[in-house]
Amino acid sequence: MPPPGQVGARLHAAPGCSIIKDYSDFAKGLMAQTAFILILDHDESRGRELLEELRERNHPTRLAETPEDAVESIESKVPDAVVVLGSYTAQETARVVVTLEQQSTDAVLLLVDAEPGGVPTSDRVRSLAPAAPAALADAISDDAQTAAARRADRNLKELASRRELEAFHGIVGQSPAIRRIVDRIRKVAPRGKLTVLVVGETGTGKDMIARAIHACSARSRKPFVAVNCAAIPETLMESQLFGHVRGAFTGAASDQKGLFAAADGGTIFLDEIGDMPLSMQAKLLHVLQHREFTPVGATDVKRVDVRVIAATNADLKQQIEDSAFREDLYYRVHQLVFVVPPLRERREDIPLLAYHFLEHACKEHDGSAHGITSEAMEALTRYYWPGNIRELKSVIEVLSVEVEDRDIELRDLPEDIRGRNELVATTSAPLAGLTMAEIERLAIEKALQATDGNREQAAKMLDIGTRTLYRKIKEYGLT
Repeated sequence: MPPPGQVGARLHAAPGCSIIKDYSDFAKGLMAQTAFILILDHDESRGRELLEELRERNHPTRLAETPEDAVESIESKVPDAVVVLGSYTAQETARVVVTLEQQSTDAVLLLVDAEPGGVPTSDRVRSLAPAAPAALADAISDDAQTAAARRADRNLKELASRRELEAFHGIVGQSPAIRRIVDRIRKVAPRGKLTVLVVGETGTGKDMIARAIHACSARSRKPFVAVNCAAIPETLMESQLFGHVRGAFTGAASDQKGLFAAADGGTIFLDEIGDMPLSMQAKLLHVLQHREFTPVGATDVKRVDVRVIAATNADLKQQIEDSAFREDLYYRVHQLVFVVPPLRERREDIPLLAYHFLEHACKEHDGSAHGITSEAMEALTRYYWPGNIRELKSVIEVLSVEVEDRDIELRDLPEDIRGRNELVATTSAPLAGLTMAEIERLAIEKALQATDGNREQAAKMLDIGTRTLYRKIKEYGLT
């Protein structure tokens, strides 16, 4: 376990290195995490009945009829739980236990109607009372999932201890969408005069895309000037962008250089360009076309060499139809377009982002959180993230100081992340006019979609029993 405040150090990693694949595979595993179970039973009919029950709960399950088969199976694919039905000799059972412990530090051995005598003492060997297959499957499932969670916690810590990947000019992620964006930045950044439009929801990191383009261009040694168009009052915007001369208006006591002049030779980033007033859109279009502007109150034209990168979370085509955005300006800024996906569409990046933010937050805020458990990471990975990366960063920053000298656990997360927020967020159908049965069916469908068909996770999301969910799935024909 790393010392407080040190979650991981940076590592310059070549594209395609194994840690990238490991992070991606782990994240995908979190979103479809089910325990793998091996059944050892002489009685094939009883073993197959239990196997079917466990598979109904979405557990990959294998049946072995002899201890030799079980040992071979464990060595080929390590299970999270081995279930021994009936009595075997102490020597046979011990061989299975030893093999299991050699292959895994997390798996459990469950003895059902078997003699535990002679089995090596271990806190991972326990007896289960004989029961009906459904009830027995519930008990086995609980133990197996606990073992799978231990395995996931250990894997997550191992990945974190292998150190975090170096961000690409602030861009963190290894999902296919992010890799495509990074590859494209490398290609287009040197084309220093083409205008760039970055489109994406609030909080997706559009500013990081702009900064990366600037950093990879020949303009990187010149200024990068960021402007939030939504934050500047309309009456001040022209002066802020193009500057003014002394006496141009009340309070103009001296000449003032504008932001375009400040960015000369470099890049100006016009964030939320969709909020720019129409009067200013015409002046911006002139600058883009002629690379010149006139400060407020001046008569002399100023030449400027800047690259313009614009960003918006608005639908500019809809704004054109609503007469809120100029069509000629749209086509001028629409030369190179980057579409940044929301966080919910790149969930495999969440573990990497979470550890990236945790490392930086611990350093910046003197936090002492050690890491994140797999159960907490699974909740983070499944959450809808309406505020995208910005929301994730904020959550991790708070947790880095609230959680002291231990891992961040599920109970530490905000209630909306622990709860069923994604189900609500992804349920877009209007409920008015639906019967209660139709609403119930819709809720079950959305829960199954949100959990990739994992019925146990869906039952937890819906706060109902697993068997109740099975019955409802059959009732509504959702199998």
